[in-house]
Amino acid sequence: MMSLKRILSIISFLTISILLLFAAFFISIRFGANNITYGDITNAILHFDSTNPNHVVIHELRIPRAIAALFVGAALAVAGAIMQGVTRNALASPSILGVTSGSSFLVALAFAFYKDPSYVMIAVHALIGAAVGASFVFGATAMARGGVTPVKLALAGSAITALLSSLSTAIGLKFDISKDISYFYAGGFASIQPIHIKLAVPLILIGLILAIGLAPSISVLSLGEEVAKGLGQNTMAIRILSTVAVILLTGAAVSIAGMIGFVGLVVPHIVRPIVGVDYRSVLPASAVTGGLLLLVADIFGRMINSPFETPAGAVTALIGVPFFLWLARKDGRGL
Repeated sequence: MMSLKRILSIISFLTISILLLFAAFFISIRFGANNITYGDITNAILHFDSTNPNHVVIHELRIPRAIAALFVGAALAVAGAIMQGVTRNALASPSILGVTSGSSFLVALAFAFYKDPSYVMIAVHALIGAAVGASFVFGATAMARGGVTPVKLALAGSAITALLSSLSTAIGLKFDISKDISYFYAGGFASIQPIHIKLAVPLILIGLILAIGLAPSISVLSLGEEVAKGLGQNTMAIRILSTVAVILLTGAAVSIAGMIGFVGLVVPHIVRPIVGVDYRSVLPASAVTGGLLLLVADIFGRMINSPFETPAGAVTALIGVPFFLWLARKDGRGL
């Protein structure tokens, strides 16, 4: 049973984070090449005029971009929290354990063999790739002597990520599709369109709902395999369903934003000291914080070298790389 102090800290954290999220959402819509005011945003939402260029830009470009950043950030953060809880590995995240690189590799294959794939085809390949990348990493680690350890998972993930990235580059050069797949390696939201939101957001919502439903079981599993079995948990079923949630979240995120790293690593470590280790609190807090982080990263990406854009993936890497090195120095003992 959580103490009153913990409950109040969770409520305060979520309230402040949600308010900041709304503020970042509107700021994200405001900034861009076109000079759009907050009054334009309000009028476009309440009284849309298809003959007004600013209204069209807001509805067709700015709002979809902000929604994409919010949901992709939430998806990657929750996927990272799930992976850290299920594997009891503080270094686990979709970008480090090969999940995002697997998605990008299959997307490269889609461009190579279908030439001009539809977004549905890209999304399907991204989901399959997420499963392939995770399978390679956990399969390679399981065959190592001494069992699975946080550092071994991180090393295997780095190796598989490098391999799949190299193969994707080779495919790009061989089939002359480097420009097509470069977007997925940059990781950003410059090319977001309403169709991406209509198809990817429902997948992310399904993944988030599944994750929230698994939260109590993940909390128990994070205490250790023996403890979970002693409390009557079906650990195999929990791991399988958790993997499905991670694949849905990561695959959908990569299909619209490409390889954005470190959100799934950093965010759970930010929220745990505040909301505790109960995943019924960790997952919602990670979703809100992840969305906020990626919205802010996208805004800064547009401001750093205006009028040119710095991909959001590069901004998150500036935060994530030092954080990863710090965690690795601790030998992954962060949970």
